[in-house]
Amino acid sequence: MARTVRIGAGAGFSGDRIEPAVELAEKGALDFLVFECLAERTIALAQGVRRADPEAGFDPLLEARMRAVLPACAANGVRIVTNMGAANPVAAASRVRAIARELGLNPVVAAVTGDDVLEGLAAADPVLEETGARLSSLGDAVISANAYLGAGPIAAALDDGAEIVVTGRAADPALFLGPLVHAFGWAMDDWTRLGRGTLAGHLLECAGQVTGGYFADPGVKDVADLARLGFPIGEVDADGGLTLTKVAGSGGRIDRATVIEQLLYEVHDPATYLQPDVAADFSAVTVREVGPDRVRVEGADGRARTGSYKVSVGYLDGFIGEGQISYAGGGALARGRLALEIVEARLALTGVPVRELRAELIGVDSVFEGAAARGEPGEVRLRVAARTADRAAAAAIGQEVESLYLCGPAGGGGATKSVREVLAIASTYVAEGDVVPRVTVVN
Repeated sequence: MARTVRIGAGAGFSGDRIEPAVELAEKGALDFLVFECLAERTIALAQGVRRADPEAGFDPLLEARMRAVLPACAANGVRIVTNMGAANPVAAASRVRAIARELGLNPVVAAVTGDDVLEGLAAADPVLEETGARLSSLGDAVISANAYLGAGPIAAALDDGAEIVVTGRAADPALFLGPLVHAFGWAMDDWTRLGRGTLAGHLLECAGQVTGGYFADPGVKDVADLARLGFPIGEVDADGGLTLTKVAGSGGRIDRATVIEQLLYEVHDPATYLQPDVAADFSAVTVREVGPDRVRVEGADGRARTGSYKVSVGYLDGFIGEGQISYAGGGALARGRLALEIVEARLALTGVPVRELRAELIGVDSVFEGAAARGEPGEVRLRVAARTADRAAAAAIGQEVESLYLCGPAGGGGATKSVREVLAIASTYVAEGDVVPRVTVVN
């Protein structure tokens, strides 16, 4: 049994930087490198891509990330866990395998599937958490339903010898808990250790957030060298004790303040942080600095899991039409407000059917709606956006804004317009026994 496991967080979201992961693979003395790249809406978008191309539907940066880190991971014995499989873990794993072969490497690559529960969920027709309505109320608009898998299948893949594990929808902390369960042989009803491992995963899952990235606020919470922000490393012992650190010389900071901010991130009830593996309890956690960029975190616990998995349901929910135009120089604010009034009047006159309408002046009231302008701005940008049931009505929004070039106040410029389909997310739950994770080794 390993005495201490070192896990690095190579990404906190799909579009994250790649260089910090390479730095971890080369200099982090890691056992595992984990890439968390799947937001709630991301997998629904990926399902849409897969519908158009059965071989697609995985993370668009998968290939770039793997090409960048595989040589160093192979040289240093670092195993990889990632949810970059998104809607198509098997195709993603096959692509990773192919890239490795091109680089002259021969890792065992496994895919974890079973999170796609759309078919079974449709038959069960559960209630949606946000609306209280049944799933069937969405009709044909539903395009995806993915359950948040736990650490079990990831640990099983590693137990079977996988050096790279590619999942679809899995709970973010589970990506880190899986390697710990594998390395230490923790039982899946050892609630205390599962709770501690979940805390480690929670603190690591957002990568640069805990090393000062999202933390930074100049003059209030200064962080050095953000352009070279280092990503975190968790040193976890067999009892689940955790020390957070980063590669020496990398940018950013890890101290009590950055760790506490991440500890509170997305936690509604610190005593009951529900995950597919455990109901984690962070209410007695202590955080103390034990050296430069080294923070010790202890005191997490856990109770029996609920026996159900959260499911993200993706469905199509109309369109958003948008138009923007700028006004600059003397009287910019007044001209912008007149333009806004004209568009609102035109939409009423022409009878464009909209479900929701938002018209604002960026820099004046676009973030804090209704806020008074502080002084006269030298430039404003009008933005009008509306949610509609059909594409034609959405297109009319941008058209009305663009027509302001000659039909509106003087000096408008830089008009843009767009239409996009709305992909909405709802939540529901499925019994643990109705989800069957599977591990497939890809060769």
